[in-house]
Amino acid sequence: MAWARLDGLRVLGLDNPGETRDWLNERVLGGHKQATAGLLGADYQAEGEPLEHVGELLALVDSQEQRIGTVEVTKVEVVPFAAVDWAFAQAEGEGFRSVEHWREVHTKFFTDNGARVEEDTQVVCMHFRLLP
Repeated sequence: MAWARLDGLRVLGLDNPGETRDWLNERVLGGHKQATAGLLGADYQAEGEPLEHVGELLALVDSQEQRIGTVEVTKVEVVPFAAVDWAFAQAEGEGFRSVEHWREVHTKFFTDNGARVEEDTQVVCMHFRLLP
């Protein structure tokens, strides 16, 4: 199942539609959130999607799946869950207190969405910038 497209671009829908997505979008639009994480197996491979690539444009959507901005991918790397570093956690712009806190929050999110997360689970760490 391919990811949604809007105006020819892949869609970037942060979290699930609702209050958290709205808050995350505010973080992006305010310049605080400049990265996001996904699971290689559960998100990309399971859905037949290639990784984003540097220079790719993504349509940032709100909870009604309406485009509210465009982001440009600036860096993509795949690392084991246990190797996600503090710099990436900070780039996510969500107020994590430590990389351990990042891992705790993301374990819960991924698990709540049906994925199993282990120390060696491959995480796609994507950095982006909001275009004017």
